[in-house]
Amino acid sequence: MRRLTPGKQKGLEAISDKNGIILATAMDQRGSLGKMISSLNQEISYQDGLTRFKKGVSEILGNRSSSLLLDPEYGWEAAEKLNKDIGLIMAYEKTGYDTTSKGRLPNLVDHYAVSDLARKGVHALKLLVYYDPDEDEVVNSIKKTFIKRVGDECRQNDLLFILEPVSYSEKGLPAKSPEFAKVKPGIIEYFMEEFSKECYGIDLLKVEVPVAIYHIEGYSRHDDAHPVFSADEAAQFYRRCSEKSEVPFIYLSGGVTNEQFIDTLYFAKEAQSRFCGCLCGRAIWQDGVKPFAEKGEKAFYQWLETKGLANLNNVLDAVKKTAIPWKA
Repeated sequence: MRRLTPGKQKGLEAISDKNGIILATAMDQRGSLGKMISSLNQEISYQDGLTRFKKGVSEILGNRSSSLLLDPEYGWEAAEKLNKDIGLIMAYEKTGYDTTSKGRLPNLVDHYAVSDLARKGVHALKLLVYYDPDEDEVVNSIKKTFIKRVGDECRQNDLLFILEPVSYSEKGLPAKSPEFAKVKPGIIEYFMEEFSKECYGIDLLKVEVPVAIYHIEGYSRHDDAHPVFSADEAAQFYRRCSEKSEVPFIYLSGGVTNEQFIDTLYFAKEAQSRFCGCLCGRAIWQDGVKPFAEKGEKAFYQWLETKGLANLNNVLDAVKKTAIPWKA
């Protein structure tokens, strides 16, 4: 692990628990969450739905996590619900990607520079970039330069920089298909090695696991199981990707169920992956969208305080038993 400047060190400590493990909840979803809400209740406006849902998650679940990831477009009211000892991470990218040009090019949020977020007390900045190493070099050069510019902004403001590179297939292979599963370990290995380089200024990587749990033999109890690799093969990918990273890294949940994500964390530990925690979103709160949209605020808070907290505590318990402190 590279030596951190005081501000970056402070940020990493703020988003971690006292032992140096990151137990963060992700609540920066915008487009996907808005569609989920409107599909159940079209009378709830996009802005009102996102704002109120994020506030509830922040108040009940965020305050039981080591940190919470929000967005500056709809998340400031939710941020106000956080206790002072909870780390605040802000997304810097707009939801989705540029659909008018080739290569899923990213774009930054309007109205906020890194300096603005730093002044508002944010402890860390997160940038999501869709990336396929086999994409045209011109496209990937644009993305690499884009990341470096954000890294420079974070250096200038001494703010912790978290990169979330998300894999996709330029050839159009579906994200959950067995065909894409066969090439994904190589993509994640590339992420670990390339984006650990000092030129990008990245302090922490938020990454997908190289093999989804439903693509590993022996986990057929999951309804969407489509084994592609044996457990031994998958473990080698987990271990190899871990060894490639020169900076601390955490796992994202990637849209799997709560049960699947917990299985994933234990599998990663057995594979000797040295991950430092997780940033988990939908696996914790996605089932709360239905009571929020269909039954209202009271039902939503009842769900958060029961099933929502149970989901969160399941993940927190698993992370504490499987992750290693970044301090190590």
